[in-house]
Amino acid sequence: GNVSFFVEYAHFLPSKLNIRSSLKPEVRYRGIYEVVLYNGEFVFEGEFLPFEFGQMGVALEHILWKDAIVTFGVSDLKGIRDAVNLHWNTKAYPSTPGVLTNDVVGSGITFKPHLLTPNSPSAFSLSVNLNGSSEVSFVPVGEVTRVFMEAPWENPSFLGGFLPVSRDIAPGQFRAEWKVLSLNRNFPQSWIGDRYKLLESSFGTRLFLPVDHYQKTSRTVKYALLFIALTFASLFLSEVIAKAVLHPIQYALIGLGLVLFYLLLLSLSEHFSFSLAYAASSVVVVGLNTVYSRWITNSRIATVILIVLTLLYTFLYVTLQLQDYALLLGTFGLLVTLFLIMYLTRRIDWFSLNSFSAEETQPR
Repeated sequence: GNVSFFVEYAHFLPSKLNIRSSLKPEVRYRGIYEVVLYNGEFVFEGEFLPFEFGQMGVALEHILWKDAIVTFGVSDLKGIRDAVNLHWNTKAYPSTPGVLTNDVVGSGITFKPHLLTPNSPSAFSLSVNLNGSSEVSFVPVGEVTRVFMEAPWENPSFLGGFLPVSRDIAPGQFRAEWKVLSLNRNFPQSWIGDRYKLLESSFGTRLFLPVDHYQKTSRTVKYALLFIALTFASLFLSEVIAKAVLHPIQYALIGLGLVLFYLLLLSLSEHFSFSLAYAASSVVVVGLNTVYSRWITNSRIATVILIVLTLLYTFLYVTLQLQDYALLLGTFGLLVTLFLIMYLTRRIDWFSLNSFSAEETQPR
C-alpha cells in the first residue's frame, strides 16, 4: 500500500532563562507629539534539559536531529541593530532571518545548532541590541524565568500578567526584577504543533510619559463643570450682596468665556510648553471675564470675579503638576471652597430673595 509521511515540529522550552536588559530611553518628537524611543542591550542565558520524546509518543528513530532549530521571537525585526549569534554549549552559530514555523511565534530569527548530544543538557546564550518605542515585553518561556531591567527613567509602568518581585524607582532611574515559574502560566515546557498561545503570558515595562500636555488638558477639562459652577456661584453671591440682578444671557456669555479657555489651552499647548500655554490661556480668560463683569455690573463684582478666577486657575495648575497627590489636593480644595461658601452666606436671608427679585423686575 501507499505510505505517507508528514513532518511536525516538537517544541521544547528552556529549563532556565535569565534575561538582563539595559535600556537607554530618549524622548523625540513627531511633529507636535512626544514619543519615547529606546535602545536596549539584552543578554539571554539559559539551559535546555535533555529532550524527552517518550511522553509525546514519538519514537527516537523518527526524530530529524539534523533539522533541529532554535527560534528567537522578536515582534519587530526592524529594531535589531547588530548581528545576533547563538552560543550553544561551546560553539557559536549565526542567525538566519525569519522563522521556519509559526506554531509559537509569528516573527523572529532562527539558528541551526548541531545537536550532537541531544540527550544531555545544553547551555546557551545570546546578546541582542534592539531599538524600540514606548514598551518592552518578555514571554516567560523558562521553567524558571528571571528578568532584570534597568533604565535611566523614573516613570516606569509595569504591564502584563506578572509584576516585578522587586523594584527600585529613584529620581532619574529605575531597576526591576521578575521571577516567573512555569506553574504561573498556561502552557507546558514541551508540546507538538500550535496548540498554545504564549504571548498571552507576556509581561514587561512601558516607559510612561508623565502627564504630557494632552493628558494635562484632558484632566483640565474634567474640572470645567466645577469652574463654571463656582464662577456662577460667585456671580450669584455678588448679586445678593450688592443687590444687583444679572440676566441669564450675561451668565451664558461668561460661561462661554470659561469654556473657550480649554480650546485655547489645547491649541497653544501644541506649539508651546504646557505651562506657558496655561498661563496665556488663563490670563486671557480671566481678563475677558473680569472686563465683561465690570461692564455689566460694578467694580466690586468685577474684583470678586478676578480674585475667584485667579484662585481657581492657580489651584488647578498646582493640582495638574501632581501625580500621586492630585486627588487628595483636589478633594481638600473642594472642602475649603464649600466652607468659604458656607461662611460667606451664613447671614443671607434666602427667603427674602424672591421678594427682592420681584421688586427689581417691576416696571418703573
